[in-house]
Amino acid sequence: MNLTAQLIEPEVLELIREERYDELREVLHAIPNADVADIIADLSPTDAAIAFRFLPRDDAGETFAYLSAEKQEELIGRLGDKGAVRVVEAMDIDDRARLLDELPTEVAQRIIGSLAPEERRATQAILGYPPKSVGRLMTPDYISLRPEWTIARAMEHVRKFGRDAETINVVYVVDERGVLVDDLRLRQVLLSEPDQTIESIMNRDFVALRAEDPQEEAVRQLTRYDRVALPVVDSRGALLGIVTHDDVADVAQEEATEDMQKMGGVNALEEPFMSASVFSLFKKRAPWLALLFMSELLTSNAIAFFEDEIKRAAILAAFIPAIISSGGNSGSQASTLVIRALGLREIEVSDWLRVLRRELLVGAILGGLIGAIGVLRINLFGWMGWFSDADVQRHYGILSVTMGLTLLGVVLWGSVMGAMLPFALKKCRLDPAASSTPFVATLVDVTGIVIYFTCAIFVLRATLLRPDVATQGPLRSAADVLVIGSAPDPDGDPYVTLSVQTAGQEERGGVSKVRVPVSALIGGRAPDPGSRVRVTFDVDRATAVEPLRPG
Repeated sequence: MNLTAQLIEPEVLELIREERYDELREVLHAIPNADVADIIADLSPTDAAIAFRFLPRDDAGETFAYLSAEKQEELIGRLGDKGAVRVVEAMDIDDRARLLDELPTEVAQRIIGSLAPEERRATQAILGYPPKSVGRLMTPDYISLRPEWTIARAMEHVRKFGRDAETINVVYVVDERGVLVDDLRLRQVLLSEPDQTIESIMNRDFVALRAEDPQEEAVRQLTRYDRVALPVVDSRGALLGIVTHDDVADVAQEEATEDMQKMGGVNALEEPFMSASVFSLFKKRAPWLALLFMSELLTSNAIAFFEDEIKRAAILAAFIPAIISSGGNSGSQASTLVIRALGLREIEVSDWLRVLRRELLVGAILGGLIGAIGVLRINLFGWMGWFSDADVQRHYGILSVTMGLTLLGVVLWGSVMGAMLPFALKKCRLDPAASSTPFVATLVDVTGIVIYFTCAIFVLRATLLRPDVATQGPLRSAADVLVIGSAPDPDGDPYVTLSVQTAGQEERGGVSKVRVPVSALIGGRAPDPGSRVRVTFDVDRATAVEPLRPG
């Protein structure tokens, strides 16, 4: 509610309570209808019905059109059939059709049956067009002229019938069969000589809509040609009505809202958010949420596939959220831009190759930037000595290269996938908005994991992902071995390399090298050569060395 309505509402409520209805009528008539609608929407059902009954007929029709569908239905129930018919007849034809569409069928039929015969015919004609078509938006209240009329006669006609027209900014010229031949701005008519004919100022250059066209087409055409109204014709070119910018603005808002909801992974709501029931919100959100969860399980499968690599270098798991979110975010950005461009007809499906080339370039630049940030972050932690794992601290430089390459690849791939998916859906005659940002992000998550660990295996195979045990025998989770010798780590890391033999290796003379952290040794001291110990492993990393009792 705006400030004007907030200031006047207490006065309106007081006048209703004190039954000062003449003053109430004057107050409501003195403010804009949109503000009256805000006040009525905020009143209780009983008070709202009282206020509405004292509105002048014309004000009542316009005010009613500003109310939400729920408030309209509530008021109709309070006003009764007679009061409802009075309000509905005062509404513009297009607003009336929209109201009757949203009312329960039995209520709508009762109101239509109570309308005056002429109003009933006009209303039924509008309702005869398919839902969401231009025919449902149009109004028959327009000014039409004939080519042979003089300017003087045309102006007299405008003065006589213009009061009931939806707009007089544009007038329409029709021939004797009712076929549209031109549209003229009233300014052209006003500035012409009175004895000129309408035909003398015509250029027969006009844009028209078909009644069966989708309402989105009206949005595009009014925006493209910057018109306040467009004529609507049938298959013969006969003028049926006009569509005005205010009705198209409502459609544009509805379409934008629907696209935003779809891009957020929600089926479009048919009612305002606060009016929707909990069960309705559940139904709209649950299917997408379940689908996205099922697809995210693929990400879990991808991570599980690289379980060995994660066990060898646990630090890799720490960067998984950053990797997949970078790819998902870049994909969501590209998807949003392409969906909007397709919706505004800035690009067509045939432009996919041009868009792909641009996204390859933009994605590479963005990937380079994000990759550089990742490299800087890892090197900063390395320079400050903040990695607790000695192996990671030793090899943080090569780890940063892995992160840089991964981020470059993931962001580039996310941008390409996010840009191309809307084209694929459009080609399959599906709504591009359905390639919602969470759906794109989910798809990119799986591929991002594969890119990440592929880069890690390739770059880190000689450092963080090298085998800690280079065996010549069948060492498993635990083994009893004979210690041949020991040596400290040549790089000064807290590890000791043990030369050991299993029972089978003693017979063949084979030796295994086991790299053991000092923390796994009793007292931090390597066992003496010739002693027998049990070596325990977690996958292929030694975690404990314990002396064996003789026998």
